[in-house]
Amino acid sequence: MTDASNDLTMAHTTAGSAARAPGAGGAADVAAPVRIRVSNLDKRFRTAGDGVVAVDNVSFDVRQGEFVALLGPSGCGKSTILNMVAGLLDATDGEMAIDADPVVTGKVNRKVGYVFQRDTVFPWRTVEGNIGYGLEIAGVPKEERRRKVERAIEVSGLAGFGSSFPRTLSGGMRQRVALMRTLILEPDILLMDEPFGALDTHTKLEMHKTLLEIWERERQTVLFVTHDLGEALTLSSRIILLSARPGRLKEDFEVPFPRPRDAVSLRETAEFGQLYSHIWHSLGEEFRRTKAE
Repeated sequence: MTDASNDLTMAHTTAGSAARAPGAGGAADVAAPVRIRVSNLDKRFRTAGDGVVAVDNVSFDVRQGEFVALLGPSGCGKSTILNMVAGLLDATDGEMAIDADPVVTGKVNRKVGYVFQRDTVFPWRTVEGNIGYGLEIAGVPKEERRRKVERAIEVSGLAGFGSSFPRTLSGGMRQRVALMRTLILEPDILLMDEPFGALDTHTKLEMHKTLLEIWERERQTVLFVTHDLGEALTLSSRIILLSARPGRLKEDFEVPFPRPRDAVSLRETAEFGQLYSHIWHSLGEEFRRTKAE
């Protein structure tokens, strides 16, 4: 970074949209097409009382090849937004689109892959069987499926475990299997809901390394939900910060660190510490609001 004051500049959101400060190495290509568009999104859940407002008037775009993190305290609507974008949950109001096509709840979009919070591997299938499951369902010929699965096992650091069953694997290894089962289908857009949240710090950093290496090669458009600021800074090109419930778009930050990134050494830099401190101040306000409620 050549100008710390410029790199750490933040733009407050107004009228439901966010302006973003430029930063070397992290700024989005404004000429790239918009892959995900969220416009004035609301979500209210009915309860025995008046109902709960989970998401309130949230708008943002994610462009081709961006890695965008949704960050905020627990209960701010991060996963709710992701599930609405995925078509798993109805919106109360507002609009969502993938490549300008409206998201239809319950309709599968084959451009989109979803990685859940916890590994969803099948205990009765081997690593090979789990990773190749989607290809099998899609009718991919056996030999082609075998080649793709072998490659996925190699790039994910699972070599030698193809014939193993999930019960014999660590949590991090099972999560790699779940990740590769999604990525092997080559989705253009990847939605990830705190996929590493249950892992210990060392294993999480290993998963960050794996994901960064894969993303550097494939450059999928990623929308990644997390409550971990360090994780968001390590992985993403932008961080969208949501307020405490009801979730509103509070701020939108560029993450200007150059790529490729090393998940460990990046955290040792002064620039990482400065940006972490800067965003933490705003995030901490929302943690305090949550605690006060």
